[in-house]
Amino acid sequence: MTHALRLRAFRLLFLGRTVSALGDAVVPTALALAVLRATGSAGSLAVVLGCAMVPRLLLLPLGGVIADRFDARRVAIVTDLVRCAAQLAVGVELLGDAPALAHLAVASAVGGAASAFAIPTASPLVAGTVDVEGRQRANALMGVTANASRLAGPALAGLLIWTAGPGWAFVLDAASFAVSAALLSVIRVRHVPVPHRSLRADLVLGWREVRSRDWYWSSLLAHGVWNGAAAVLLTVGPVIAVDRLGGEGVWVLLQQAGAVGLLLGSLLAARVRPRRPVLLGNLALATYAAPLLLLAVAAPAPASITAYCLALVALGFLNPVWETVVQGQFAPDVLARVTSYDWLMSLGAMPIGYALAPLAAGAWGPSAPLAVAGALVLLACAGTAAVPGVRRLGWPVSVPTAPVEQAPAGR
Repeated sequence: MTHALRLRAFRLLFLGRTVSALGDAVVPTALALAVLRATGSAGSLAVVLGCAMVPRLLLLPLGGVIADRFDARRVAIVTDLVRCAAQLAVGVELLGDAPALAHLAVASAVGGAASAFAIPTASPLVAGTVDVEGRQRANALMGVTANASRLAGPALAGLLIWTAGPGWAFVLDAASFAVSAALLSVIRVRHVPVPHRSLRADLVLGWREVRSRDWYWSSLLAHGVWNGAAAVLLTVGPVIAVDRLGGEGVWVLLQQAGAVGLLLGSLLAARVRPRRPVLLGNLALATYAAPLLLLAVAAPAPASITAYCLALVALGFLNPVWETVVQGQFAPDVLARVTSYDWLMSLGAMPIGYALAPLAAGAWGPSAPLAVAGALVLLACAGTAAVPGVRRLGWPVSVPTAPVEQAPAGR
């Protein structure tokens, strides 16, 4: 089997995504500090973040249709260039003397809208450059570079902020998108033409593909619960860490341990090939209940940090494995739509967690939402083992070519 990095198209794709991931990893820290420096208001930061999240969620299904209808490579190039312009605009604004909140919000909205069209292209790009046999390793490599960037991003952001200013972090991110677009422009990606249909018909067909597979929609529900619980932990966890476990340093260590866990899980995914990948991956995700419950009872900090690291190892392992299975189980001409619904359920669950966690914490204390989230994660992720498709599904040996509406009855 040819290693994925020996393939020129994937090698350039991998290089571009590595550069882009590192640029993106710098932005969250830089954005938070830049907005707080400019306005001194956490509410202003929430506005800017919301301006990026709302169009992303609203446009994700449309992004899936566009990525399937048109060449995913071309769509990715356009979205890289749009995000380059948006981040450059933010960088220039922050380099000025008085950055305007409205300008930052508009640029964030443009970048969020572009990301809705970029996200569904990720899986078709890998599937279009690597054959079935090499996709697990290719997806694991993508996971490794993304998670390594998350580990290094905050440190690089801090270096830029304290030496040159937060505006240069956005200039760096803009440059990373330009590099990614340039590399994508010189590769070829396999593309399966999609028959001409109405927008509604394309959206319906994508949803029909999702609900026709019990292993897929049941796993998406579990993954949505997991992401909602992650939002609860990110909202309420710092309160427990600061008030009961020893201070801000405990929370920082916990987050760094999670980043290390993600990286280790991605490395593991390149070497381990379980017979029932989705079943094992979902059961591994259930371990996220441990750090939630340990934080709920204010267990000693080392126990919570270790549990969080191990739970994120499970996530780092699942992501490349999940991508590989999905790329092999769905026809190439519906892959972007299917993954857009996946991202919609995952990202859509997080605002719910962000909204409900503070309300529950205010009513019953911070331990209550953590305990409920832990119980829901355990029930949802482990509960997928009761689904026949999850228990039976193995690795793909070929790629399906017929969409659901053309498949024999009983598929």
